Amino acid sequence: MATNALIHETSPYLLQHAHNPVDWHAWNDQVLQAAVAADRMLLISIGYAACHWCHVMEHECFEDPAVAEIMNRYFVCIKVDREERPDVDQVYMNAAYLINGSGGWPLNALALPDGRPFFAGTYFPRQRWLEVLQYFAGLYAHERDKLEQQAALVTRGIREIECVPKSSARPEFSAQDLQEASAALLRRVDFERGGTQSTIKFPMPSIWQFLLQHYYYTGNTEAARAVNTTLRAMADGGIYDHIGGGFSRYSTDPRWHVPHFEKMLYDNAQLLSLYSRAFQVDRQERYREVVAETVAFAERTWRSTRGMFYASLDADSEGDEGKYYCWTRAEIQDILEEDASLFCDVFHITTEGNWEHGLNIPYRSSVSEIPGKNREREAEDPVIRRSKARLLAARDQRVPPGTDDKILTCWNMLMVTGLADAYRAFGEPEYLSLAITCMEESLAGVFSADGSLYRNFKGDVARIQGFLDDYAFSISALISIYQVTFREPYLRRARDLAEYVLQHFFDADSGMFFYTGDEHGMLIARKMELADNVISSSNSEMARNLYDLSVYFEDERYRQLSAQMVINVLEDIHKTPSYYSNWAMALARHAYPSCEIVVTGSGWREELASLQRHYHPGILFAGGEPSDLPLLKDKPPGSETRIYLCRNRTCGLPVATAGEALAQLATLINASPL
Repeated sequence: MATNALIHETSPYLLQHAHNPVDWHAWNDQVLQAAVAADRMLLISIGYAACHWCHVMEHECFEDPAVAEIMNRYFVCIKVDREERPDVDQVYMNAAYLINGSGGWPLNALALPDGRPFFAGTYFPRQRWLEVLQYFAGLYAHERDKLEQQAALVTRGIREIECVPKSSARPEFSAQDLQEASAALLRRVDFERGGTQSTIKFPMPSIWQFLLQHYYYTGNTEAARAVNTTLRAMADGGIYDHIGGGFSRYSTDPRWHVPHFEKMLYDNAQLLSLYSRAFQVDRQERYREVVAETVAFAERTWRSTRGMFYASLDADSEGDEGKYYCWTRAEIQDILEEDASLFCDVFHITTEGNWEHGLNIPYRSSVSEIPGKNREREAEDPVIRRSKARLLAARDQRVPPGTDDKILTCWNMLMVTGLADAYRAFGEPEYLSLAITCMEESLAGVFSADGSLYRNFKGDVARIQGFLDDYAFSISALISIYQVTFREPYLRRARDLAEYVLQHFFDADSGMFFYTGDEHGMLIARKMELADNVISSSNSEMARNLYDLSVYFEDERYRQLSAQMVINVLEDIHKTPSYYSNWAMALARHAYPSCEIVVTGSGWREELASLQRHYHPGILFAGGEPSDLPLLKDKPPGSETRIYLCRNRTCGLPVATAGEALAQLATLINASPL
């Protein structure tokens, strides 16, 4: 069996290719220097462990000795796990869009020895891949100047993408900015089936977080309807795993019925936050159930022995996409016996199959829609609960999808925030325990003594330097967990990380942050991540973080930096809010006056929990014991519980109960009744 240099890596995706006949290398300075010295083209192939078509191309091309011989003869072949090296992926994905107008994974780029790309594409079947390789090998040998010209054009385009000039406008923001953004966004909502109007649908949590926040500030019922229609549709559709909990990455149809079956930690973490916050608004019990089942899935499937969470589940099992999750009606009848009829009615299970090849993807109807049933929710029916448990036990006997067991800092910090939000909404001690353990183990495993972070962690080894999203979401997770525990070291660590980011990632010319720090090895372009996508952009998250830290530490510098970042993209927020929705939430920090709640005294835990059962997106919480934290340093010590509402660095007279504080809050903030 062939073995290549990837055998020494820890990424499951790279290790999947360690026995290909291709002479693969991981991306590193030594390999890149060797390519320059040998004057050989680079072949950069990028994917991730849960990627279905990555597996297909590996089998068709990279496991084929004849294909490998061509690749090895003409190229230095580099395999990249896009989840470990998003910086590399970003550069060559930009190349694919510039060359073809589209991108995706697997991503395969050809480049000059110095890394400048001249060709990029996605999946190639064997014969087409051979034609591509031989064509460019011939050009490199005989007409290299053409490749040099193409590489120069593509590289210039890559460097210009997401280049943000520093706005000279005075950073003034108003509720009208948010009205315009929400109106543009609501025009794109599919009010019948949820999500935005498109043929395939991604969850896009930050869009619905923004509209939920907009409803809070304005009472706009269209925004609330958009959120609830989407959340109900996702929770009822096949994108949600009704047997085992958790969401797949996206739906391949506009009805949320047929998912792309891979499950990603980042999706599920953000959806924990979204469903928890939506529950705080109108107490839909379906949202509570979704959160409970998703936490149980993550804990059962992804939680490591140290308490951090793995990256993803593959879409495939036994070589077939979705095989693990689908059922025939006969299978369900055999397992559930007398309970099968109700289950099949609720979840649209038919003899012919609701998908392909006679298979069924469970998707949900309310029990109230089933003849003879008048309950609102199937969760209230013991038959459905019993049926799910029996089917899960039966499914556990199948060959499961592969688990990508690397641990990524950014995604784990999203999970900490999701669990903290779930704890706020539901008060389940287990959610808080999971969040604290994940944070503490991350502090021990990926946080360095010099203030820096690592990107990855596996087998007690962390060796890739962190990127801006690792820092940004670590800061927000530390702020989130501080707000439910009042453990001040979390908040101070958040400030320390912000200072590190300012020192190593900040670009004074634009007022924004580079995705890579100044200690990273340089790519052909040092990029910025600006647009919000399936995960909010690292720059938009930093804009929110800096504002929050400006309040906690009374640091006007942080507030001004945040304001400059938002004003730089204000036009984009107005024009394309679906890709600047987290930016819109950062804008709201500035447009609406800040409000803080400080809780002290021996009963602070109980009163804080009561306050946080409600949805208040613009409020920061502080409390516990008096300290030199600006919000706490003038508060009198003692066991008597005191709750202070503060605005514009001024706190009112304290009250003793959460109910009194909520009554005061209604007069302080322009919020709809919740």
